[in-house]
Amino acid sequence: MKVLSIILGGGQGSRLYPLTERRSKPAVPIAGKYRLVDIPISNCINSGLKKIYVLTQFNSASLNQHIKNTYHFSFFSKAFVDVLAAEQTPESSNWFQGTADAVRQSIHHFLKHDFEYALILSGDQLYQMDYNEILKKHIKSKAELSIATMPVNAKDATSFGILKTNEKDEITSFIEKPAHELLPEWVSDVSDQMKSEGRNYLASMGIYVFNRELLIELLKEPDTVDFGKEIIPQNIDKHKVISYQFEGYWTDIGNIDSFFEANLGLTASVPKFDLFSESKKVFTRARILPTSKVSGTILDKTVLAEGCIIHAGKIERSVIGIRSRICEESTVINTYMMGSDYYQTLDELIDNPSNIPMGIGKRCFIKNAILDKNCCIGNDVRINGGKHLEDAETDLYVIRDGIVVIKKGAIIPHGFVI
Repeated sequence: MKVLSIILGGGQGSRLYPLTERRSKPAVPIAGKYRLVDIPISNCINSGLKKIYVLTQFNSASLNQHIKNTYHFSFFSKAFVDVLAAEQTPESSNWFQGTADAVRQSIHHFLKHDFEYALILSGDQLYQMDYNEILKKHIKSKAELSIATMPVNAKDATSFGILKTNEKDEITSFIEKPAHELLPEWVSDVSDQMKSEGRNYLASMGIYVFNRELLIELLKEPDTVDFGKEIIPQNIDKHKVISYQFEGYWTDIGNIDSFFEANLGLTASVPKFDLFSESKKVFTRARILPTSKVSGTILDKTVLAEGCIIHAGKIERSVIGIRSRICEESTVINTYMMGSDYYQTLDELIDNPSNIPMGIGKRCFIKNAILDKNCCIGNDVRINGGKHLEDAETDLYVIRDGIVVIKKGAIIPHGFVI
């Protein structure tokens, strides 16, 4: 089974702003030590698929650096993870116009490889999947195109492309983000477990398997720029298209709220996303960091990465990223602190004009917040996020859906209140 994996890095990622202000969406840090792009890459590696391209065009420097420093295979292996950024060529001088256009503009790189199937993935989803299962079903059913689908409820169905299938799991019709009154016509046959949860509609997960020949054929039409909105609905009647139902944990990291909840969900006693699985490991950069040190702190439902120095009073339902520093008598609740890219030296601390080191200072109260990398939070700072706050943006922070996002490298002065 010769498979080439293609991970779509997404567009500008405006709904994840300000986390995407200086980095591409796949490079956004998650779970304290990983990047979003590590999820589909790890799924590929765990599935034995080790020829992987990542397509991106916005703020790709940090993503390039992460992949270069992380994914190394044997010199005697043909395995690779390569980034392809949008580039001007004699055939095209445009940026990627959509998911299909990104693949079209990069296809001359793909065709250098001997592959039978193209596995096309999104770079901004959190899930664990053995791709061999969808590939086996694709081959067994002699499909030309397979789409991974997820049963969803009526509330969520209006936000997805919804599919209908026949008794052979062949997709017979498709509608993009249907209105609520149309949903009764789009109920699908799902498992009893899914029915009991009211998840009766099949949503496209944006995960596709194309036969090589079909992918090349469909991308010859220059006016089609998106898989979900154009290529999929236009070809359901023309080709054999199969649904692969997936019932595991999956979430689309589309906006600040879903990103926040996905990260805090990792603090549950039995999280839906399993970071401790031997067979579904999430790979990332191998850093040489010391163990974390905790002094006098009450920790409850907290995920703590390596290299941290914690003197806080209390940390509750929070994810604390690498190299984080939290000082005495501070309280951190419902917060994702991404940590720091490096440790400050004594000289850097002395020369710091604000005299506020990276991390959280003394006697702070932080709740319902995301602290991006390298933030400097002074003493006696109070950040109390929640629905009582209106959306806002300043040079230091952004408020979205009640979540306070402190921008990367922001310096919050002593006694500051949000």
